[in-house]
Amino acid sequence: MPDSTTPGARPLSWDETLKIYLHPRVLVMLFLGFSAGLPFLLLFSTLSVWLREAEVARSTIGFFSWVGLTFSIKVLWAPVVDRMPLPFLTRALGRRRGWMCLAQIGIATGLVGIGMTDPSTDLFYIAVFALLVAFSSATQDISIDAYRIEAVKPELQGAMAATYIYGYRIALLVAGAGALYIADYISWPMAYFAMAALMGVGFVTVLLIDEPESPRDAAAEEREQKLAGSLSGRLHLNGKAGQTLSWFSSAVISPFADFFARMGPMGWGILLFIGIYRISDITMGIMANPFYIDLGFTKSEIASISKVFGFFMSLLGTAIGGVLVARFGIMRPLLLGAALVASTNLLFAALAIIGADITFLTLTISADNFSGGLAGTVFIAYLSSLTNTAYTATQYALFSSLFTLPGKFIGGFSGIVVDNAGYVNFFIYAAALGLPAIVLTLFLMRYGPKAALVAEEK
Repeated sequence: MPDSTTPGARPLSWDETLKIYLHPRVLVMLFLGFSAGLPFLLLFSTLSVWLREAEVARSTIGFFSWVGLTFSIKVLWAPVVDRMPLPFLTRALGRRRGWMCLAQIGIATGLVGIGMTDPSTDLFYIAVFALLVAFSSATQDISIDAYRIEAVKPELQGAMAATYIYGYRIALLVAGAGALYIADYISWPMAYFAMAALMGVGFVTVLLIDEPESPRDAAAEEREQKLAGSLSGRLHLNGKAGQTLSWFSSAVISPFADFFARMGPMGWGILLFIGIYRISDITMGIMANPFYIDLGFTKSEIASISKVFGFFMSLLGTAIGGVLVARFGIMRPLLLGAALVASTNLLFAALAIIGADITFLTLTISADNFSGGLAGTVFIAYLSSLTNTAYTATQYALFSSLFTLPGKFIGGFSGIVVDNAGYVNFFIYAAALGLPAIVLTLFLMRYGPKAALVAEEK
């Protein structure tokens, strides 16, 4: 799909753009995006507030972030979700809708389980239910990505992604501010029960939509057959063993072989860049809400400023990120996003020195959410430009898994850093973690393959 940076591409008129956003399947992505975004904060920042109020140690709260590693390794089972049918559900709903339905049931079950558990006495069971929610949520992400790619023609993919992001951010508002308000005025268990009920939005959507057609790519199939035949010949496998190897080769090996065939040796550098680009804000985010609580802010203040006001600043950053990509391409806005994300962590260090000042909290949250929205939008555009449409689901699962993995792992030690060095030094440390991303962006701008700079024509 040509973008505005592709030679010869004709920008859409305003009338054509508005009509694209009225497409039924584009509108559906608003609800699927909501379903995908709802569990995220309930596993991390929202849950961390509950744990801190229950006087769980900050170091333990930091370790809880490791359930997020599930999102970082979802590429391991993405080929299964992409190609394996489910008993009954696939026959009744189709391959994509069946996996979405199963994942949503798992998310709702896990949220109810967390709500029924007391963190002061049953922390192990909260961890088990959190892991169920994380695994189910990552599986839902894989199936929704596959649906988004297959549901419409290529020229509608941009609108599908944009609508998905807005639905996702609305869910973050609900799971952040909404859950905190319910917890403040009613109780924490009721907050998680209410969020479990809201998963019904995605469940009903899955029941109402149609299963997309997914025609196979003849050229991709030919490449897969050659690779599978070569492996079978070398290993001398026939029958069931040969069929299993052929499936594994097509579903798992071919997407990675295709990526390195297109990117060459620079592919390793690109994967390293993907892994470290968001490491600064992911690491910082683990301790954000405990930081607000320790400064003395109330849950309502956190909800009003961090979640509600921050929500709109994030949307502004998202919109400006899209405009910058359209005007300047991907790489220069990618560099700006990396610099903003790293530098805004220094505002948190300043807030730690100033103390519980509402005005400075608002400034800090505004800058953080704006930079995160801008960087996130540009980064998604970059990841999309790396993907071959023959293997979009598995390759995108690889990229989206990889970009969270280092941050989640390092973030697990964030509570230890705070306990031993204090909040000021922690936020300076988080800012410093963003420096390698800035350096690698400059390197890729100069030496990276051109295929990674703009989306290829579909």
